Amino acid sequence: MSVYEVIKYRKSIRKYTPNPIEQDKLEKILESARLAPSWKNKQCWHFIVVRDRNKINDIALRSGVISKINFFLKDAPVIIVACANPELSGHLNNQDYYLVDVAIALEHIVLTAADMGIGTCWIGAFNESKLKKILEIPENIRIVALSPLGYPAEKQGVYSKAIKMFAGSKNRKSLDDIVHWNKW
Repeated sequence: MSVYEVIKYRKSIRKYTPNPIEQDKLEKILESARLAPSWKNKQCWHFIVVRDRNKINDIALRSGVISKINFFLKDAPVIIVACANPELSGHLNNQDYYLVDVAIALEHIVLTAADMGIGTCWIGAFNESKLKKILEIPENIRIVALSPLGYPAEKQGVYSKAIKMFAGSKNRKSLDDIVHWNKW
């Protein structure tokens, strides 16, 4: 697939088969994150690859901003927790660039996984202090986002349907609504 085709194909997946992610595919997905650009090439990111079923269940049931909001994570064979050391990135125009650095790297993960037929779902609804405790993450490290990785299940679950209705994720603004030529 071309990059553009992958971008068009990719969608948030919240229901996974129990099939494990092959090690070579997982390493290629992680390698794509390693190759991402970052502030002054400081590469402030760290990725925790969670495969342990007990930890995955713990994350699914105890790390949401609302109790059990991320329960669907329990079926994912892998969860990647994308973290950053803010000291290894920059701050300019009142923006912390560690967020940008990790977002670019995680998008590389998401697109590479989609190209391999592996589903992901960018998760920002988590309680950082609970997740840090579960995964023993040092205090100076920030969690930016997480994503399950798994082969999509054929049938879309009720939770996925409800989220799509609530978020309106199928509705995309037109280019005329988001693009400005030469001035606002």
